[in-house]
Amino acid sequence: MTSKEFHPDWTEKSPAEGTYRSIFKYGDPQHFKHPSDAWYRMMKQDFHLSDADFADKGKEGREPVKLNRPAALKPNQIDALQAIVGKENIELDDYHRVKYASGKTTEEMLELREGIIREVADVVVHPRDKHDVQKLVEYCDKELIPMTVFSAGSSVNFGCRPAKGGVSVVVSTHMNKLLEVNELNQTARVQPGMFGPAYEDALNRAPEVFKTKHRYTCGHFPQSFEYSTVGGWVVTLGSGQASTYYGDAYDIVFSQEYVTPAGIFKTLDYPATATGPKINDIMKGSEGTFGILVEVTMKIFRYMPENRARFSFMYPTWEAAVNASREIMQSEFGKPAIYRISDPEETDRGLKLYGMPGIVDKFLSMKGFKPMQRCLSLGNAEGDKDYTCLVVRKIKAIARKHGAISLGSYASRKWEHTRYTEPYMREDLGDFGIMIDTLETAVTWDNLHRLHEGVRAYVKSRPDTMCMTHASHFYPQGTNLYFIFIAHMDDPDEYRKFQSGIIDHIQKYGGSLSHHHGVGRMIGPWMEKHLGKEQMAVLRALKRHFDPRNIMNPGGQLGLD
Repeated sequence: MTSKEFHPDWTEKSPAEGTYRSIFKYGDPQHFKHPSDAWYRMMKQDFHLSDADFADKGKEGREPVKLNRPAALKPNQIDALQAIVGKENIELDDYHRVKYASGKTTEEMLELREGIIREVADVVVHPRDKHDVQKLVEYCDKELIPMTVFSAGSSVNFGCRPAKGGVSVVVSTHMNKLLEVNELNQTARVQPGMFGPAYEDALNRAPEVFKTKHRYTCGHFPQSFEYSTVGGWVVTLGSGQASTYYGDAYDIVFSQEYVTPAGIFKTLDYPATATGPKINDIMKGSEGTFGILVEVTMKIFRYMPENRARFSFMYPTWEAAVNASREIMQSEFGKPAIYRISDPEETDRGLKLYGMPGIVDKFLSMKGFKPMQRCLSLGNAEGDKDYTCLVVRKIKAIARKHGAISLGSYASRKWEHTRYTEPYMREDLGDFGIMIDTLETAVTWDNLHRLHEGVRAYVKSRPDTMCMTHASHFYPQGTNLYFIFIAHMDDPDEYRKFQSGIIDHIQKYGGSLSHHHGVGRMIGPWMEKHLGKEQMAVLRALKRHFDPRNIMNPGGQLGLD
């Protein structure tokens, strides 16, 4: 049988309820996205595989979850928790204890395929409102029962793993509503467990739902948008794909309400105040270590999709793409919403995967845009129509000055069409022992090339490993680098060692440990070296104040204990 005739048996079967695969599968259980034929050919070539290597799947994780770990809590403690939230909002079975202890890291996927289960809570609780949360925190603090918050489970850093057992607090089951839109202040008050699509839809329909004059958007669209929550964005300091215009989650938060073992508080609703260091800022990115976010007031923005203006360019080199991007971000004519540049490896692999015709490749090469040198840029501008026209016109002029050729809106539209579906391919690849994962970092302009080259060199030092890099969140002072690494690797221990080496090299070459995925327990061990003893001492002092008995997400979150 020839390569052209053979197609791997990509799964089209939804995982059965109660299985390991139903936990690590991304997104909609009924939805799948398979590698294209071009992607399949590329993997075989780069990983020195043949059709025979794709004839049989490895461990798929379709077995029922078996934990065999009795809950460590006493019967009277479980009864007390049940009295707070109601019997129907308590779960003690193996499956739910594992489900609500799991995120979406590659390591977890590799281990769950093998039936390996790490730390889990003793009981899962689903509070109905912030009053339930208050009672739960008061009781668990008195009884010294650890608490770990779970919202959507899209964490990629072990952020929802209950390292010390205790209680998994699931806030997305009931606490998932948009409570108020204040059109005068242009803010929205929302519960932490509201998923991105529901939040955005309610804002888009604000005139019908809240009797506002205008329609609104949240402005925050991470790749996990469909399966992440507003509270998760805030406590992990997330960034959406349109952050260059709207800002990161940090910028969009207006005020917050928390329940902590030390007490309940709501930060004040002011656009600005000079009353000392802002507690509102301190709580952003706290990852459940100080308390539980129960309500958040977010800035919102006018929704004007009819004014969206898309663009895409091909630059002759990575250096030209970076220089143009820096000039765009520092020129002060306004900012695009989405803006991305791909390095040469990501550009060429992307063009192949999108099926670029040979005649287009030949045309680009003749124009000086050579394979493994050229770099793709794409994005859009949003807002008032006059504003979007100005921004795109200025970007085009700078791009031309740096040797770029316009590709119109095609590449941008193509990317938009698939931007939320790429993670679905992880299950297919994992079935055949192929690992795909990411790490991101923030970097200033003056250190970008050193960091890019240093980290890439380490990733590529492992034979037969792809390393695709792009920047997708931009500031006048710098950007982020998002490293995507793909390898034929299905051993969790090998993966852990490889991933740790990448994090070591990100730190070695002066990048931040995370740009928008948070810290969790995965990156916690690097925090003190990264921030230094004094800054970590400040975070630990805050931890002692808000959570003196160390019940809130203990066990290494943020590197605090």
